[in-house]
Amino acid sequence: MKKIFGLLLFIVCIAPSAMRAQDDPKLTVSAKKQVVVGERFQVVFEANAEGKNFQAPSFDGFTIVGGPFTSSSSSFSMVNGSMSHTVKNSYTYALQAYKEGTFRIGAASLTVKGNKISSEPFEIQVLPDDGSHASASGGGTSGSGSQSQSQNTNDPQVSGKDLFLKVTPSKKSVHVGEQIVLTYKLYTKVPVSSLQVGKMPSYAGFWTKDISDNNGGSLRQSSEYINGVEYTVAEIQKVIVVPQRSGKLNIDPMSIECVAQIRTESNNRRSNDPFDIFFNDPFFNRNIVNVKKELSTGTLAIEVKNLPDSSKPASFAGAVGSYTFKSDIDKTELKTNEAFTLTLTVSGTGNIELLQMPEPNFPPDFEVYDPKITTAPSVTAQGLSGTKKAEYLVIPRRAGNFNLSPVEFSFFNPANGTYTSLRSDNYSVHVEKGSGDEGDGGVYASNQEGIKYLGSDVRHIMTGNPHLKAKHSSFFGTAPYFVVLLAMLLIFIIMLLVSKKREQSKEDTMANRNKKATKVARGRLKKADQYLKVKDQNNFYTEMSQALWGYIADKLGIERSKLSMDTVSETMKEKNVPDDLTQQFIDTLNSCEFARFAPGNAEEKMGDLYQKGIEVITKAEKVL
Repeated sequence: MKKIFGLLLFIVCIAPSAMRAQDDPKLTVSAKKQVVVGERFQVVFEANAEGKNFQAPSFDGFTIVGGPFTSSSSSFSMVNGSMSHTVKNSYTYALQAYKEGTFRIGAASLTVKGNKISSEPFEIQVLPDDGSHASASGGGTSGSGSQSQSQNTNDPQVSGKDLFLKVTPSKKSVHVGEQIVLTYKLYTKVPVSSLQVGKMPSYAGFWTKDISDNNGGSLRQSSEYINGVEYTVAEIQKVIVVPQRSGKLNIDPMSIECVAQIRTESNNRRSNDPFDIFFNDPFFNRNIVNVKKELSTGTLAIEVKNLPDSSKPASFAGAVGSYTFKSDIDKTELKTNEAFTLTLTVSGTGNIELLQMPEPNFPPDFEVYDPKITTAPSVTAQGLSGTKKAEYLVIPRRAGNFNLSPVEFSFFNPANGTYTSLRSDNYSVHVEKGSGDEGDGGVYASNQEGIKYLGSDVRHIMTGNPHLKAKHSSFFGTAPYFVVLLAMLLIFIIMLLVSKKREQSKEDTMANRNKKATKVARGRLKKADQYLKVKDQNNFYTEMSQALWGYIADKLGIERSKLSMDTVSETMKEKNVPDDLTQQFIDTLNSCEFARFAPGNAEEKMGDLYQKGIEVITKAEKVL
């Protein structure tokens, strides 16, 4: 126990200092390069670091049977006193090919420590089905037993009580301008896959806004009881609709297509989640009957009533809901030609995006700019709500005391069926004469169309020494123009030289690595020979591994962070290295990794590996 405790204490003490830095984060992808029509297979994206915000590419040409299904693993290892930490996070998709052709799958992305990493795009060739592949081969996975599959839209095993699509409106009778929340849900008691929306509903006579929250593509699931029967429910879509005219308005049905997966009597596996595609997919299951179903919500009728006319205020502009209204002014005492801001704010529940703001009346001596309108909508269980502001920038052009009359905002509240009118505050603005204001009797129009003069038809003569220039003078062709043009040309030349210098430096670095590869490898082999003579296995295998990996990385110009068996094999093929030499080099690398753990005479294994290393480096040097 003392020895074990001492060993653990030693590991804990040296682990922080001996921990090696993890390799650069990267995202790789693995998938079959050739499939047949109807075949199911997997596409796996794997990251060697913890990340978030995984974005999958578009799988055009394929049906997504399930995914993404995530998994993660973490391991620690210690070699020669150095501890390494390996992390693997995978995102798996189950796809099915449904038409022939060659399809390009784009890059997936993942955010790791604030930096986005991406996988490499790849292509998948879909061949015609010659009958030798099962439609659900599962990407090449084989297994014993038979698998029964069928597709029959009228299969009696799936009734309308087992699987149906339903739209639920928050209200069926509303006023013009009153919002309704429509929720489209799929109810099922059987496993479902290959869910696709066939037809989206149209909303003639409605203003619409989609507020669905599908968490990046996955459907929100819950459980509901209908007449004492429990259903698993997936929310397909949630939409806010606002009727723009009265009468009986119809909303066309939504239709979806899906595959209901029915287990036969011989299948004893069960899953509590009908949307657990991986558990219920024939790729992982046996004795499954696939029943293709097309579901529809049916037409939804909404009764829309007109707004009452009897008590409608003159200031009503179509706002329906429940709101508050306030105003604010940043200053009431200022000088001529100074600006102040008047802000009107409406907040509450209703269609805040279409709400029309009230317009204040300003004295004719004020110059008024077009208002800055800002809208901050939010979504609640009752629908849309939020805040809308109108900010007016106003500049008084004459001195005096002015009164800003209150602004009235009216809305119809469907909760109590009445109109409500709210008024802003009354403001008194005192404007003093500013410096340089001649008081020439001019009256400034608030719409900025121009200046009208009362009692005078002659403007004052400009005095002093004004700066005049020719009417048609231009910057083009002047001395400053050519100076700027020359400066831009010099900057371009400098940037071009710097870019070429960097490229040349990079090429020189790769050339130096290539040139010194043999010399460095020879030094490593010499050290390995010394360790061989004294039978020091650990140091011998370390030097041999570094000699082989270091030589091929420097010779082929491969970055150490991207060094792997696959990278070496692909790069040697690109360099037209014979296949037998490439395979010999890969075999030698593998032997170096596993020789120390293989049974047999240690000295004989070390000597044999040493000879293989010298031989393969010599052959590679002649070719490369």
